[in-house]
Parts: sequence; C-alpha cells; structure tokens
Amino acid sequence: MNDYPAPAAALVAAMTTAAAAEPARAIAFQGAPGAYSHQAVREAFPDALPLPCFAFDDAIAAVQAGRADCAVIPIENSLHGRVADIHFLLPESGLAITGEHFVRVRHCLVGVRGATRDGVTTAISHSQALGQCRKRLREWGIVPEAYADTAAAAALVAEAGDPARAAVASRLASELYGLDVIAEGIEDEVHNTTRFVVLARTPLPVTPGMPVMTSLLFEVRSVPAALFKALGGFATNGVNLTKLESYLKGGAFAAAEFYADIEGDPADPAVARALDELRYHSEWVRVLGTYPRARERGA
Repeated sequence: MNDYPAPAAALVAAMTTAAAAEPARAIAFQGAPGAYSHQAVREAFPDALPLPCFAFDDAIAAVQAGRADCAVIPIENSLHGRVADIHFLLPESGLAITGEHFVRVRHCLVGVRGATRDGVTTAISHSQALGQCRKRLREWGIVPEAYADTAAAAALVAEAGDPARAAVASRLASELYGLDVIAEGIEDEVHNTTRFVVLARTPLPVTPGMPVMTSLLFEVRSVPAALFKALGGFATNGVNLTKLESYLKGGAFAAAEFYADIEGDPADPAVARALDELRYHSEWVRVLGTYPRARERGA
C-alpha cells in the first residue's frame, strides 16, 4: 500500500489543508481518517484539527517541523501488547511525552449499504485488528485479509462497492465513508483497549500533587544482577513500576535497553532517589516525559 484509497485520500487532503492553515491547533496521527488514532485525537483534543499521516515517522516529523502542535501515537494494546516501536522512535525524535489517553477499541464489521453478515465472505483490516476478532470471524466463516490500516480498509471497501467484502474498523470509519455497521463489538475480549501517548516538542509542566506518570529509557551494565540492582531503588523508595520492556539494539546481543513507566514525578524526593540509584547501576538513563496519569494503574 503506497497511498490511500480514493475516499480516504479526499478526506486526507481536506484535513491537511485545514491543519496547514492553523498548525497550532493541528494534532498529528498515523493512519487514514477514521483510524482509532483519529478517534483518540477527537476524544483527547475535541477542539483540535486532526492531521492524518501515512506512517508513525510522518506524524513525528509533522511535530518536529511545526506543522502540528503534537502527535498522538499508540504504544500498547491490552490484547496484542506493544503497537509502535516507541523505544526506537522517541529517542531519535527529540520529542517529549506530555500526556496519555486510553481508547476502548470496539471493532465493527462494516460494509457497503445493504451488505449482510451472511453475504460477507472476506474482511480486510490491519493484522492486529483481525487478530483481535479472530474467533468471531472464524465463527462466521469470514476469511481475514490483512491490510495496512483499519480505516483505509474501510475506505477501500467503500471504493470497491462489493457487498461480499467488508472491513474491520471503527464506527467513526463507517460514518466517514458511508458504510453500514453490520455488527459492532466483534472483538474477542471485552477489555480490548489501546493506550496512546501525546508527543510534543517541549515538555509541559505538571501540577504539583497531580497523579502523574514518568516514562524513561535506560541501559543496564553488562554485569551479573544488573537489572536487579538497577531497579532496587524503586522498591526501597516505594515507587510503583507499571511497565518494563527490554530491547536489544545494534546486533550485539549484549546489555539490554529497557523502556519503563513509573508512577510519580522526578521532582518527588522518593522518585528522585530511585532514579539516582537507577543511574548508578546503568550506563545511561533518559527521561522521556512526565505527564498527567489518565487512568489509575491496577484498577
């Protein structure tokens, strides 16, 4: 897929023109209009001008160049785990995480006007969306077909006009492309939720006492018990570590890099002590941002 289907391309052109006229109100997202990232922008920034971008790199570049005030990027899903390679994109971007937003993903089977579930033989969508509806599609005898984007798949169905071909996409996508919702809530698990982060050129101050999250990257030293020692400060200082993922970069298969989310502000004494201990046992530590917590962890 090198470009958008015609119905999506027309919306992209109009939205891009509107955003170019008021870049301070523009919020970049990856995908065609109607993508879940578009839904996240509308929920988190209802007065903004959504700016669709073809790839994650394009959304980040729009912020770097000042064509958008910030970008809303998905980083993890409750069913399929990590979504975007945020650990690669963020350090290279120079952007800061300034917020988070959660979207309850309710997948719809959408088709052309008059299409019926019994008449649908193929459903196209992003591979993750298809995986999240795998059991239901198999139960209905509908063959999944991978495509680059959920909303672009809906636009392609609208363009083709074939009642036997449907898409797995959002209700928003069905509205934008004039499609019928054949079935709604077809995801296999009711907790299907995607977490998004907001990326901006400069960090935003947080209100003292407000519940906040801090995201960071670090590389442990290549010594025995390195991770145990590096994380010990969070336990001894009572700082909640809510996410930890490891990555190997450079092909050396040596010391790992880690992405972590913690509850608290580095300005808090307990968090500051934990980060000092982390730095002592790590090659380097990079704070990606401190931002208001959108959802209580563990609730």
